[in-house]
Amino acid sequence: MVASEPALSVVVPMYNEESVLPLLVARLRGVLDALGEPYEVVAVDDGSTDHTAVALLAARRQWPQLRVLRLRRNSGHQPALIAGLMRARGAHVVSIDADLQDPPETIVEMLRLARDQNLDIVYGVRADRRADTAFKRWTASVYYRMMRRIVGNHVPAHAGDFRLLSRAAVEALRELPERAPVLRLVVPWLGFPSGEVTFEREERAAGRTKYPLSRMIALAADSVTSFSAAPLRVATWLGLAGVAVCGVLVVVAVVAYFLGATVSGWPSLYVAILFLGAVQLLCLGLLGEYVARIYTAVQARPAYYIAEDSDTTSPASMVDSLK
Repeated sequence: MVASEPALSVVVPMYNEESVLPLLVARLRGVLDALGEPYEVVAVDDGSTDHTAVALLAARRQWPQLRVLRLRRNSGHQPALIAGLMRARGAHVVSIDADLQDPPETIVEMLRLARDQNLDIVYGVRADRRADTAFKRWTASVYYRMMRRIVGNHVPAHAGDFRLLSRAAVEALRELPERAPVLRLVVPWLGFPSGEVTFEREERAAGRTKYPLSRMIALAADSVTSFSAAPLRVATWLGLAGVAVCGVLVVVAVVAYFLGATVSGWPSLYVAILFLGAVQLLCLGLLGEYVARIYTAVQARPAYYIAEDSDTTSPASMVDSLK
């Protein structure tokens, strides 16, 4: 059992990270032990299908500061991260992924900056992404440009979920009514004093990426629809553009009629119908996205369910539940 109020909590969401766990434990523990302050590591197993949970419980026998949270099912990276943040008890809380692409050594610099400048939020900003593929760098650049344009310039560029939060910032997140917020947009929106620490992004230490193209697209869609009404305004402008085009076609048709130049105009009619149909379907799709979010919010279902917490459940019971 760790101290009731550790100075630092480190939240690590993970899904099928059995292969990287030994490297993560060795590297992260070395950094945190060197701080000389009470800390806890909240490892959130997001319904892994491999032996991640077993490996975590085995590591906990030698590392009492390690706390294991198991979710009942795979809920996704953001819900798993939120689950850890809501259970963390530290005066400062750092979130970091398990793949070691974000160096744990940067935590020391983030904590020092927060204390020296009395900051509530410190972002880990990727200064060098050469470890990522060219496609990943391009999609990340497009994503952050789009978010800064839609949400505002207060969203730091190339800052993922590697960040430090004060207790006040965590409590502010707790008060939000959103079921599953996109933290990389919500945290800057809170408006707390913030700073940045740059680092070089490393290659994944082991295992496979958990963010394929489909998940990146889903994250971008969630980011836009959960934090901005801009797509609805786009639908409005598309509708106005469609009306303008139709108005021009009407004028052309009337002029042609009086000039006696009317011919069978099925190609233009065909194009106009396709254009208007496409605009209408796009607008309906955008409205559907927002209606779906309203429906989900009204249901008020939790984004995650915690099956076990090693602080309240005995290790033997947790092991038995995995059999």
